Amino acid sequence: MTESSNPASPSDLPPISALSTPDLEVSVRDVFGIDSDMTVPAFSLRTEHVPTKDPAYRFDHDTTLAILAGFAFNRRVMVQGFHGTGKSSHVEQIAARLNWPCIRINLDSHVSRIDLVGKDAIVVRDGQQVTEFQEGLLPWCLQHPCALVFDEYDAGRPDVMFVIQRVLEVEGQLTLLDQNRVIKPHPWFRLFATANTIGLGDTTGLYHGTQQINQGQMDRWNIVTSLNYLPHAQEVGIVLSRLGINPEDKAAKGTIENMVALANLTRAGFMAGDLSTVMSPRSVIAWAENERIFKDTAFAFRVTFLNKCDEAERNMVAEYYQRCFNTSPLAKQGA
Repeated sequence: MTESSNPASPSDLPPISALSTPDLEVSVRDVFGIDSDMTVPAFSLRTEHVPTKDPAYRFDHDTTLAILAGFAFNRRVMVQGFHGTGKSSHVEQIAARLNWPCIRINLDSHVSRIDLVGKDAIVVRDGQQVTEFQEGLLPWCLQHPCALVFDEYDAGRPDVMFVIQRVLEVEGQLTLLDQNRVIKPHPWFRLFATANTIGLGDTTGLYHGTQQINQGQMDRWNIVTSLNYLPHAQEVGIVLSRLGINPEDKAAKGTIENMVALANLTRAGFMAGDLSTVMSPRSVIAWAENERIFKDTAFAFRVTFLNKCDEAERNMVAEYYQRCFNTSPLAKQGA
């Protein structure tokens, strides 16, 4: 992400405890450029956990409205889609414009119930070692005006999922059995999740490690929105913005258009069952950034994407490159 217009580092910002309730109402039309009369509560004070604002970020209409409904009306929102489409960054960039503190937790297979809820730890008090309960991020977020985002939600362990299920209800309280405490959610606590699948497990072969999600839990997500690959022109615009390329620069824009066209060919190949690897928007941006470093489009393509492909599929991917750039990605520059 690009640097925020606010130069203050996180250590210079006030703590989240300085917030109590949103003190602004912002227009979705004015702030996000979306034709809607919706207004969303926001904070005037930027605190330490507010994400860095990316001025070049482009918002998807449906996904943005779904996430904004989560912030405004306390809806539990899940964003589903292929990898690299900007699911998590969508939530973060909306939070950045609302000055809403936002915490992301990646639910990989190593995150346990104890990591989320908390555990007893040995600390030194007055020169003596004592056992003290240290809260995990879930109860901490639950007690603050904070947006909690569970990344890779469909990769979470079953014991973790059942802990999360307790707070999926809007008035859902978290019971800490070890502490004999019941934590009520802060009125401005918000909960989001991102997932590659829609609770049915890995049906494509792309996302090993994803789990089937209990349908009783899926039913508790009030809004489920899909963020998949964007139309060609929109994706070109995003890459141009991220790299700071002037759209009037015909040569640079033509190269980016060819990159996105190639990415679309890999996606069509995957849908047809010809490829097992897909070029995501994130990969296109990385390719364009690497091309800027190496000054060689073909070499940048090889190190960004081609070398990640199955050897049996590389000839097909090279053919896609040939179609878009009228040269082989394996040819040396100047050859």
